[in-house]
Amino acid sequence: MSVRNVAPGVLSVGAIDWDRRLFDDLIPLPEGTTYNAFLVRGSEKVALIDAVDTTMEMAFMTNLIRAEADQIDYIVVNHAEQDHSGLLPLLLEMYGSAVVITNKTCKDLLISFHGIPEERIQVVGDHDTLSLGDRTLEFLITPWVHWPDTMLTFLREERVLFSCDLFGSHLATSDLFLRDQVEWHRAAKRYYAEIMMPFRNSIKGYLEKVRGLEPRLICPSHGPLYDDPSVVLTVYDDWVSDEVKNEVVIAYASMHGSTRAMVDLLVNSLIDRGVRVRQFHLPSTDLGDLAMALVDPATIVIAAPTVLFGPHPTTVTAAYLINALKPKAKFATVIASYGWGGKTVETLKGMLNHLKVEFLEPIEAKGYPSPEAQEAIRVLADTIRDRHAAATTDYIEPA
Repeated sequence: MSVRNVAPGVLSVGAIDWDRRLFDDLIPLPEGTTYNAFLVRGSEKVALIDAVDTTMEMAFMTNLIRAEADQIDYIVVNHAEQDHSGLLPLLLEMYGSAVVITNKTCKDLLISFHGIPEERIQVVGDHDTLSLGDRTLEFLITPWVHWPDTMLTFLREERVLFSCDLFGSHLATSDLFLRDQVEWHRAAKRYYAEIMMPFRNSIKGYLEKVRGLEPRLICPSHGPLYDDPSVVLTVYDDWVSDEVKNEVVIAYASMHGSTRAMVDLLVNSLIDRGVRVRQFHLPSTDLGDLAMALVDPATIVIAAPTVLFGPHPTTVTAAYLINALKPKAKFATVIASYGWGGKTVETLKGMLNHLKVEFLEPIEAKGYPSPEAQEAIRVLADTIRDRHAAATTDYIEPA
């Protein structure tokens, strides 16, 4: 990423990682990512916002040289995670008089992660300010977006909000500002689903806080920047709301076809009843795609065969993911097949204890679904239709 102007006195000095395909050994990055960092020059002082991932050392240091950053007085760390603070120790060696600006929670983490000397850290609180001369930075403490240490930084004079991970997207792009909304929307929704969704209730309040600032630009730490903040604020309004859609997500595995037969019957029955379905074959599914699909649906169904005495391992992984992400779905259930016994339904249902849902009656079939099991699936489809008709605004009775 080259050095580029963001606003008067503000330079983008971060780096594009075109090739990274996995984050935290956990999150797939099909589109790569960016590590955004910003140099803010005032008439008296210079501040750097973010210290990027260690993998981007050469690109980042090259950009600081290109930006003629001979002096950095403050390094603002909005969040201690290493993709934001990885090069902080090196920067403090290079700029011997620089002071780290962060909040109390983040300070403790930086000391733990990097051994930063306490005397080089200045703690700020909510709405505290820092003068750079003719520029003023204001800090907003926003815990649980997505860590307990997160804060945002606002450049008052230019109305630029440095929003940390909030509003980010894992998207490697040469566009500094958002230009391709189709490409961005998918990346941003995936990012929200994988990282932000468990904290949507916290984020709701912070959206109003952000709007109160009336930012002209929003600059997240990952992905393109926003010269029209309404675009990202509008989609976040939808994602964090309590509104769900007339949609069922079915995540399944099938060993010998019995579970697949149950899924096929449920899918067709739901379609006949005017319910939209998204089906995911777990052994071949990118879990990021599943996470993204969980943002909107009213109902989640896990369908599993029994392996020995419990659920298929891929369905266990899916249940763990769903429980951790805490989607806003209103209803959930489990359907399962088995050969001689086991506790598949009980195990999977127990793994979804963080969901605030109504559990619909689960269905178990011994071997291929019997006529009685097939009828139970049709009844389940009826129940889902009735629940959606009452709980969603987009359900339309089929003609």
